Amino acid sequence: MKGSSEEYRVVFSRRRTLSLSVNGAGEIVVRAPAGTRRAEIERFIEAHTDWIERRRAVIEASHIDLTDGAKIGIGGEVYPIAEGRSAHLADGRLYLPAERREQALIALLKRIARERMTAYAREYAARFGFVFRAIRISSARGRWGSCNARGDLAFSFRTALLDEEKARYLVVHELCHTRHMDHSPAFWTEVGAILPNYRQTRRALQKEGAIMLFL
Repeated sequence: MKGSSEEYRVVFSRRRTLSLSVNGAGEIVVRAPAGTRRAEIERFIEAHTDWIERRRAVIEASHIDLTDGAKIGIGGEVYPIAEGRSAHLADGRLYLPAERREQALIALLKRIARERMTAYAREYAARFGFVFRAIRISSARGRWGSCNARGDLAFSFRTALLDEEKARYLVVHELCHTRHMDHSPAFWTEVGAILPNYRQTRRALQKEGAIMLFL
């Protein structure tokens, strides 16, 4: 469908409200209740023009360039990319093979994520008495971490890209779910007792989500 100045796509369903997103290609996607009129959809888009522009800027900045000389942030440090026989970090550089670079990078990030998230989880468990069963590194898009009722913690391999403050927040968040399987006031009180500045970290983390569109 085409509006007055923007291309957009509408997904109709049995929902009650309009919602808006921008995908990795910069396309506007509107989810709307079945039967919503085109004029109402276009007014909704126009009312969110500034948000759309900001979202597109974030998405553009989050594209991953894996060519030699490009730079990528891993664990809060920025590494220039160079060609190497295998994916590894050394001498302040990220070495990637000439072929299948994305796959090699993902394998490296999975190793880094497992090591650091396990270390943080064990640290906080020892300090605050948390009990967890296992840690799994996930490729799923859309969420940084999760916890199930059995005490299994799962984290996206993309957590390896985050700085230490954000990664630690994610570990504390999921560990607190081993005691509170919801986002009740008691849950947030426990998070805040461990990380008093968690709100600021959480807001900063929300700006990192676009990376999941490209890796």
